[in-house]
Amino acid sequence: MNFQRLGPPGREIPVVQHDGTTYDLRPLTADLDGAFWASEGIARTRAALGRAELAELPDAAALRVGAPLARPNKIVCIGLNYRDHAAETGAALPAEPVVFMKDPMTIVGPFDDVHIPRGSTRTDWEVELAVVVGSTIRYADSPEQAMRHIAGYAVSHDVSEREFQLDRGGQWDKGKSCETFNPLGPSLVPVDEVDDPQSLALRLWINGVLRQDGSTRDMIFPVAHVVWYLSQFMVLYPGDVINTGTPAGVALGLPDHPYLRPGDVVEMEIAGLGRARQTMVAA
Repeated sequence: MNFQRLGPPGREIPVVQHDGTTYDLRPLTADLDGAFWASEGIARTRAALGRAELAELPDAAALRVGAPLARPNKIVCIGLNYRDHAAETGAALPAEPVVFMKDPMTIVGPFDDVHIPRGSTRTDWEVELAVVVGSTIRYADSPEQAMRHIAGYAVSHDVSEREFQLDRGGQWDKGKSCETFNPLGPSLVPVDEVDDPQSLALRLWINGVLRQDGSTRDMIFPVAHVVWYLSQFMVLYPGDVINTGTPAGVALGLPDHPYLRPGDVVEMEIAGLGRARQTMVAA
């Protein structure tokens, strides 16, 4: 079972995919938002499926795939969270998670175009495991307790403009918050349908060339620790997104720095969570 939002931007229909069929979730919720996750939405969906209360959505395969959740209150990102990525950028392994924020307005669908900003020469790619918060977390007692507040996981593309990020005043947010810089999805997979978030393969291709090929087992700070850690500094609300870092293979770390240009096609996948594809266009 996984959750999606299908249809034109701003008019997406919430759906659940189960056993190869796409069901309309509008009898249960107007959207896949924080209120849905916080009100036992996943459990209510399973119950509705069990009672055959949901109708199949006609022509679902013909509809645009949007991000699998409505816009969150915030996107929190973890930098340098893979040992090989830290090494390729020449950075020391962090003693604590490196935290920065990303504008939630950057979220777009997994197959939508990504806009290269005006004046950009160093737009880069980063495939990441996204964690979606399912219930409010503040001061979690332990990483194990923090995991009980997660709704599920999704494929995230943390697009980054390296000059804006690194050379324009030292504010990472500037290089991360450009328009369309966070394609998300195609699906949200419930937390209990992912056996181990620390054993997921992540891959990314540029124009058919494999650039990133990693595993969440190589995270410096695993998912449970990241969620617990963040809850000590901020309140995490239902529907919030946590981008947990990227493995090696980004343009910044490659010898020829092959940054993205208009017309480039980026494809990415995380095992069990789906595959996404974006075309780069000029802003």
